[in-house]
Amino acid sequence: MAVAFSLFLSLVCFLQLAVRSHAAALTTTIGPNERVCFYADADKAGEKIGFYFAVQSGGSFDIDFEVKDPNEKVLLDGKRERQGDYVFTANTVGEYSFCFENDMSTLTEKLVDFDIMVESEPRREPPVKPGQIADQTSALEESIFRLNGMLINIKRTQKYFHTRENRGFDIVKSTKNRMFWYTVFESLAVIGMAVVQVYVLQTFFTKTGRRYKV
Repeated sequence: MAVAFSLFLSLVCFLQLAVRSHAAALTTTIGPNERVCFYADADKAGEKIGFYFAVQSGGSFDIDFEVKDPNEKVLLDGKRERQGDYVFTANTVGEYSFCFENDMSTLTEKLVDFDIMVESEPRREPPVKPGQIADQTSALEESIFRLNGMLINIKRTQKYFHTRENRGFDIVKSTKNRMFWYTVFESLAVIGMAVVQVYVLQTFFTKTGRRYKV
């Protein structure tokens, strides 16, 4: 009973302290020729920084991005990217910048969904005597890390389908607008052709000519 209770306490402590992270999942609108930057702090060297983004709507669903460290060194960049998922190690303590730029578009604004996560994974020894439940705890830790990896994969899959859904909705809305204006122009063309035909027929059956008075 005591062993089971100690194992339970170890599990609770491990779940609370195994992964410490802070993340920011945001959605922003970037206008034409606009540059927008966001920032995240790394408290110590060696922390993992995750950066995910996806263009949800606007134009060809592409955007320029750039990631810099506190020393203004470019770590990641891309041109006309639709989405990206990156993880890198923060070797320098300080503020990291994540910038998006919509300079390829002069009229269309872009809706970008992105996620910035700063994560550290400290290990904590179980609060039990050495050799008591070491094997059980090691197996438990491995199971938890496997579950964490599976949850991350599920989260990425959800983001992927969310992006596909938003892009599909934007394409459907754009197609609907195009069909509406095509129908309007087609109706105006039919009306114009009818008016022209009536005018031509009237000119055929109307007597024209000059009258002279004698």
